[in-house]
Amino acid sequence: MNKFQKALASALATGAILANTVLPVLAQTTIVISGNGTNSDNTSNVSFTQSTTVVQSNVADVNNDVYADADTGDNDAKDNTGGDVSIKTGDADVDVNVENTLNSNSAQVDCCQGGDTEILISGNGSDTDNDANVTLDNSTTVFQDNYADVTNKVDAYADTGDNDAKDNTGGSVSIDTGDAETSVTLATTANANSATVGGSGSGSGGSLSVRILGNGTNSDNTINLALLGSLALIQGNVADVLNDVYADADTGNNDAKDNTGGEVSIETGDASVDVSIDNMVNFNWADADCGCLLSDLLVKIADNGSDTDNDINATLGSLLTVFQGNCAGDGPSGAGSLGDSDCGLDNIVDAYADTGDNKAKDNTGDPGDDPSVVTGDASTGVEIENSGNSNVYGAVSEWELPEWDFNFNFSFDLSDLLDWLSDHS
Repeated sequence: MNKFQKALASALATGAILANTVLPVLAQTTIVISGNGTNSDNTSNVSFTQSTTVVQSNVADVNNDVYADADTGDNDAKDNTGGDVSIKTGDADVDVNVENTLNSNSAQVDCCQGGDTEILISGNGSDTDNDANVTLDNSTTVFQDNYADVTNKVDAYADTGDNDAKDNTGGSVSIDTGDAETSVTLATTANANSATVGGSGSGSGGSLSVRILGNGTNSDNTINLALLGSLALIQGNVADVLNDVYADADTGNNDAKDNTGGEVSIETGDASVDVSIDNMVNFNWADADCGCLLSDLLVKIADNGSDTDNDINATLGSLLTVFQGNCAGDGPSGAGSLGDSDCGLDNIVDAYADTGDNKAKDNTGDPGDDPSVVTGDASTGVEIENSGNSNVYGAVSEWELPEWDFNFNFSFDLSDLLDWLSDHS
């Protein structure tokens, strides 16, 4: 992992719940009904129930309200007599960076049965009634849910203008402003769920042997076996992000007027505004592989006496349910209850760069040069990137998040993130 990925993982870990659960239902189970006498009634009722529920939920309500102002302007030089008058300002710079990294859930759950199971009805006498009833029920439920409500409100001003030089007599008059620069960067990364259920544990669910062998005449032998497995994986994200930015850089609005007897000059610096907004919200990644109920299955009825009634009733069932839902954008979209959620991505930007509105007027005298106004450049740049609402289901070696042209560009291997979170939990 590179430096940024480690920083991201560290930030995610502060709002994450890491579940790494290994659940062996059976170490080794042997059920034997054997060697019982004539006319005996033998019953074995065995039930194994394993229920695993993982609930991960994060709520983040973030409100960043920033007012930043840098001002070297608003200077007055007026009503002076007998000399040169000069106003020269320094530069005014405002730099605002707001970064929100919120809400991550990571779960790794092993859903496989463990160990070996052997069920044997053998060598019982005639006219016996032998029953083995076995139920193995494994249920895994994973809930991952994130809600992020982020408001970034930034007012940033850089001002070297609004200077006045007027009503001066007897000398040259000059106004020279520095540059005004305003930079605002907002980055919001919110709501990521990753879940691995089964995965590397698949195929290691042990073996099952079911046998009815060598029982006496007229015996009644029954094995009822039910192997049931269910997995429900629900991932949901809701993001409501509001970025409200007012950015202003001003070197203009300078006045040089009503001066007598000298040259008049106004020269402004450059005014630049740069606003960058990155929104990355709502990512779901899931890999569910629970095809591991049994690695080996043996069912056998053999060598029983005449007029025996031998039954093996086996039910093997597996149910997989995956819900992935995201809500962001202009209106609700997603699955389940997300449709009723308040979600949106709203970017409101007012950006101004001004070197104009300068006045050199009503000046009198014979300075040799005409009054002059020279402005610097005014530039405004606004870049907004929104990315989100991504659902990935199935084994993927690398989960690549979106690439940004102007801020950061990264991808990370999900296993690296899980390993890092596990080491630092």
